[in-house]
Amino acid sequence: MTATESAARDAIAADTSPQPAPGATPPRTPLVARAAAELVGTAALVAIVVGSGIQATELTDDVALQLLANSTATVFGLGVLIALLGPVSGAHFNPAVSLAEWWTARRGGAGVTGRELAVYVPSQIVGGILGAILADAMFGEPLVKWSTHDRSAGNLLLGEVVATAGLILLIFGLARTDRLRFAPVAIASYIGAAYWFTSSTSFANPAVTIGRAFTDTFAGIAPASVPAFIGMQLIGVVVGLALLAVIFMRGKTDSETTKG
Repeated sequence: MTATESAARDAIAADTSPQPAPGATPPRTPLVARAAAELVGTAALVAIVVGSGIQATELTDDVALQLLANSTATVFGLGVLIALLGPVSGAHFNPAVSLAEWWTARRGGAGVTGRELAVYVPSQIVGGILGAILADAMFGEPLVKWSTHDRSAGNLLLGEVVATAGLILLIFGLARTDRLRFAPVAIASYIGAAYWFTSSTSFANPAVTIGRAFTDTFAGIAPASVPAFIGMQLIGVVVGLALLAVIFMRGKTDSETTKG
């Protein structure tokens, strides 16, 4: 076999080697590439949420149709983003997910380190803000206009706890059962459903929440409502991880049972 043939064979083998599943942070991907993927992915997600909301309100006055259009665009867009960027950064696009992964990694699981968390979270927040500005620019809205959409009611805050807890349970449940290959479809489907079954329309994401404060459009949230929303999302992380520990409790092996 010639050197050229050997190189070609090695290249084909590299191209067909298994790729990391979405949601599993690839350990050998440079941190700068992962940070860029998180920034771009979060920006694209917020641009989809905000842009589709603006488009919907321009096309119809029916609020139900507006929400349907907004949620449908988010489902398809999120699924594509997870499939595309999952092999690079794990496709968190969400400080709540990154925080939960860091916590599970501290307890012996796979996930981001404290240093990586400190890079992921600012990248996601900056991405969320840029995504809102981009959406406003595309539709001729003021680039930055603080939202006046108050979302401070207690029932909405409860909805955020439920939405975030369900998201954390889903993601880490998929990881615990080795089914992260289904992440693009499963996570996008959950968010689409949560748009409708939660009172808050399922922000479930501190970076997206912050970004949506920068636009006074259909998807906006008043800055005064942001801290409470983020606080409820963090509570949702705790609830989701607690449910994960109970539902996906690892059983003892025969040897461990005998020793006990």
